[in-house]
Amino acid sequence: MRVLDAIGHALAVAGSMTWEITWSLILGFTLSAIVQAVVRREAITRRLGGDRPATLALAAGLGAASSSCSYAAVALARSLFRKGASFTAAMVFEIASTNLVIELGIILALLISWQFTLAEYAGGVIMITLVGVTFKIFVGEKLVAGARRQAERGLAGSMEGHAAMDMSIASGGSFWQRLLSREGYTAVSHIFVMEWAAVIRDVAGGLLIAGAVGAWVPDSFWRHLFLTGHPLAAALWGPLIGPVISLLSFVCSIGNVPLAGVLWNGGISFGGVVAFIFADLIIIPILIIYRKYYGTKMMLVILGIFYATMVIAGYIIEFVFSGLGLVPTERAARVAEHGIQWNYTTVLNIVFLLLAAALLVRFFRSGGGPMLKMMGGAPDEHSGEHAHHAAHGEAHGTAHGEAHGMRG
Repeated sequence: MRVLDAIGHALAVAGSMTWEITWSLILGFTLSAIVQAVVRREAITRRLGGDRPATLALAAGLGAASSSCSYAAVALARSLFRKGASFTAAMVFEIASTNLVIELGIILALLISWQFTLAEYAGGVIMITLVGVTFKIFVGEKLVAGARRQAERGLAGSMEGHAAMDMSIASGGSFWQRLLSREGYTAVSHIFVMEWAAVIRDVAGGLLIAGAVGAWVPDSFWRHLFLTGHPLAAALWGPLIGPVISLLSFVCSIGNVPLAGVLWNGGISFGGVVAFIFADLIIIPILIIYRKYYGTKMMLVILGIFYATMVIAGYIIEFVFSGLGLVPTERAARVAEHGIQWNYTTVLNIVFLLLAAALLVRFFRSGGGPMLKMMGGAPDEHSGEHAHHAAHGEAHGTAHGEAHGMRG
């Protein structure tokens, strides 16, 4: 019975967190889908061939408007690299697409506090700047050439098909004309559902792990691990240990935010939380993919540079935010068991679940179903693009048929 009670407690904590963040996830993915629907990827990727500040800023902007799925971001970064983007620009894109996306900021503010949203975005810019400088200094042409040869082999990683799909609106017109058109509705629904399909495993895994850790790991363990009795030591230790915990957790994308809340309640430093969230790009499964994509040497370089820049960004955020008085004084992340109550969260969940249902219905009615089978896709991005165009053509034909039927 004790075992069952413990499992029940962990599931209740995970369920409570799920209910707390449902509406924010739907809102975040809807806004992200709108941005991706009106921003054509191909028009921008041609301008990522260098490592100048303007080029890296463009790569960061493209990443922020792209997928929040770490696996898809890593696959798309290789695709950009193979199409001619510089290696640094591809890495910057990858960082931005998992750390500067809309949905991450919303869920951080809701589950922990708005200060973490501000810290995540500021820290993301700092890390991108550090990566740009560090790659320019330490990564030579010979190493990049070797990585490019390995990338051209086209070995499969994960979410290849999803990364190859450009589901933006093809028609012309103003922003609102494209967005409010039938094609715009279809594009938003396709991107929304595909983004959910890409991250649902990580979100569910993150919530379950956070629920288990929050229910089973005693506070005394965290206090000892994070050196909470020594403020300066805790501030120095947090950014060092945060990425290590993330690396070993196997959770990525926005799925690591619930666990970040558990760590914050347990006593990890403010900068440690930020460094932990950044580290979704160096978890063990993704390191294995880096090795397939770029070779062992470049995988180790990515690991070393990413870890170092995460730690430094964590330190900068820790001391700057402390100096500005922006570090929360209370550790009250919403990771406890509360249950469902009739309040604004329930109302918002109902509203946004209805929105999600409408987008889901549109996705399947417009022929989007086959796209779900293509998410793994072929290692070669051209195969993935061909597959998506086939599905998109089916979707367009279905939507055109609906419109024709309505006119008739």
